[in-house]
Amino acid sequence: MPRNILVVDDDARIRETLSRVLTKGRAAVRAVDSAEAALASFGAPQPDLVISDVRMPGMTGIELLRLLKERAPGVDVVLMTAYDDLPTAAAAMREGAADFLVKPLDLHQLRAVVDRIYADRRARAGATGPEEPPPAGPRLIGRHPGMTAIFKLIGQLAAGRASALIRGESGTGKELIARAIHDTSRFAAEPFVAVDCTAIPATLLESELFGHVRGAFTGATTDRRGRFALAGRGTIFLDEIGDTTLDFQAKLLRVIQEQEYYRVGAEQPERTDARVLAATHRDLEAMVAKGTFREDLYYRLRVVEIAVPPLRERRDDIPELADHLVRQAAAAVGAGPPPLLSPEASARLLEHDWPGNVRELENCLTRAVVLATGGVIHPEHLALGAADMPAGALLASLDDVEGAHVARVLREVRGNRTRAAEVLGISRPRLRRLIDKHSLDAEDT
Repeated sequence: MPRNILVVDDDARIRETLSRVLTKGRAAVRAVDSAEAALASFGAPQPDLVISDVRMPGMTGIELLRLLKERAPGVDVVLMTAYDDLPTAAAAMREGAADFLVKPLDLHQLRAVVDRIYADRRARAGATGPEEPPPAGPRLIGRHPGMTAIFKLIGQLAAGRASALIRGESGTGKELIARAIHDTSRFAAEPFVAVDCTAIPATLLESELFGHVRGAFTGATTDRRGRFALAGRGTIFLDEIGDTTLDFQAKLLRVIQEQEYYRVGAEQPERTDARVLAATHRDLEAMVAKGTFREDLYYRLRVVEIAVPPLRERRDDIPELADHLVRQAAAAVGAGPPPLLSPEASARLLEHDWPGNVRELENCLTRAVVLATGGVIHPEHLALGAADMPAGALLASLDDVEGAHVARVLREVRGNRTRAAEVLGISRPRLRRLIDKHSLDAEDT
């Protein structure tokens, strides 16, 4: 691919140095002294890469970047400045810069950045076929025999109202399966209510699901409907049912057997027509043997059992899953056209064991979409656990690893806290608390 580069800098020495270095790299280089001159010279031939200073008399490099993204979206832009300040770096990356370099320039780094940008351009140019519209949301994907069996069970369960127990490791997509059962049933227009039993204290779980009457306990100042009432004739999905208490299990058993429940503090029962679907990653048979899970509830829930295979057992599904998740992430974070997966990155995805299953793959690719500013995801964007940790990191404390990872992500996104929170999968307030906790200042990030 021929290289046509435009250098924009008000310093003649910088223009001369970059022209000399880039010409040696087999590029056709033009150099101008202002953003205005760059725009005026943007006719023929149009550059495919602009390397511009940020702070210049008149229009700034950031303003030039914005205009180029509007007028020539196929042009990559690298910004450079002598001012090593995070706000400028964050603004450059937020506006869509392919990279950001700090003066005095490391010419080896400059060459590496330019080589990477042109490698990404070649990969984008080699992509074929019409671009699919962004996916509407999470969906089940898989051709593994275990997934094929699940699709059949979903269809069979959708025809009736039987309870089902969905089993599998954390992150395998158990809630997606429950939603699929609901969405394909004749009650799809009714509510689907998901409850994570581990997220609600045991003392509040009964009130949360069944509701309570005024005065039932301290703080119960009004009557309150529970999740079963909200579900109507739809579906209530109880995730991690194996983490509930025996007392709660007894009350849930009554709901399934009698289709009625008592609000906390109430004297009269209430009816429910909701279907109960439950999920767990625990060994319920062992818990029944130990007496920590009710045997009668186990059989009531396990009218139909769905066993979800872990991702490491269905590696052939990873390419299709990855493609879907990249497009989904690009639509969710507003990253524009979804980036491509390089062959090397695809190979890393297939080699990884995915202890966190599909959820880990989704988080990994969401992070990669945010970091892959060149339109191509490379292995360094994936951060796949221990293989990407520096030597000795495996012996560090959890706090040290947490602080180092937050700092690394902040560096990768040039201090943009909104992007960093998206990459880490946390809220901005939580990110701020982590920054304060680990004393991460501008120098660290």
